[in-house]
Amino acid sequence: MKKLIILIIAVVALGALGWYAMDLIKNKDRSDKELIEFAVQDISTVDKVIISDPFERTFEIRKVNGQWTDKDGGCVVPESVEFVLDAFEKIEFKGYISDNAIERFTNIMAGQHTKVEIFQNGEWVKTWYIGPAAQDHMGQIMLLDDRDAGKSDIPVLMKIKGVHGIIEPRFFADPKKWMCTNIFSLELNQIKKVDIKFNDEPQRSFSIARSKDHFDVYQQGKNLQGVDTSMIFRYLNNFKKINFDIPNYELNEKQVDSLKHTKPFCVLTVNETGGKSTKLKCYRIVTHNPEAVGMMSVLDVNRDKFWCELPNGEIVKCQYFVFNPLFFGHLYFPLDLSQVKTHDGVLPLE
Repeated sequence: MKKLIILIIAVVALGALGWYAMDLIKNKDRSDKELIEFAVQDISTVDKVIISDPFERTFEIRKVNGQWTDKDGGCVVPESVEFVLDAFEKIEFKGYISDNAIERFTNIMAGQHTKVEIFQNGEWVKTWYIGPAAQDHMGQIMLLDDRDAGKSDIPVLMKIKGVHGIIEPRFFADPKKWMCTNIFSLELNQIKKVDIKFNDEPQRSFSIARSKDHFDVYQQGKNLQGVDTSMIFRYLNNFKKINFDIPNYELNEKQVDSLKHTKPFCVLTVNETGGKSTKLKCYRIVTHNPEAVGMMSVLDVNRDKFWCELPNGEIVKCQYFVFNPLFFGHLYFPLDLSQVKTHDGVLPLE
């Protein structure tokens, strides 16, 4: 009789454990769906991403005809897009937050987070809310808003599969970080005309124009004779890869406006055979205030870099090392520089 009672108790206990285990599995499945299904199953169908940061900046990238651009069709850094899509595909669950920390992290995320809205085939499917880094910096505390499951109330720990680090650096809304540095990537057959105008030293100015099956070189409107065709090709090949160095992180709006109201030392214009025209305005970077030396005013200018205004009005910093092959036409063509007065930063006193 005693053995029978023990057996009954064991069966009841086993049944209770089974029911409890099934309930845990059911709740786990529900929690996983509500809280941790951040991953995008088919990243090839992602065609729009909107990123909003804690500084109230928003940046949008779109895929049109297989090409990723910003919302206005401008170039974006392909590697940055790849990092974003890689996160969508490889994000995975790292762990739950302890009960006593849920309220604290929920409040933190309510006040400061990075928001990532994901669209597939033109429709919104998920939104990530990226909060603080995990304590071990091997993941991120995040919240999910899902089209099918709704928005979760409890943040969880997520990580990128195979990556030791945090997730947030992949998602930024600073437009300068998305800018492509490429200015020219032209083949010879794409170039119709190049015009280089030096405002301080007009004798150094020159232009190259396509004329049917050949190019002519001009200096102050005069067609130069005896120009070596191979040297023209060598010069124009410099336009295959011209990039700026870094975006403008130094000048504020007022300073940029003042810079644009000064005279650029060089204006470079390239007309393409396809009809596109690119004009660059180049400004010297003055590092110190002018100093009077006799009857001259000496400018201390940066010898390595200069400011450049792109066609869209953006100011970027460029290296002379990259642009000198474009500026130094006299190295390729027989330009008459007999009247050039090289100031090297020395300007007459006003």
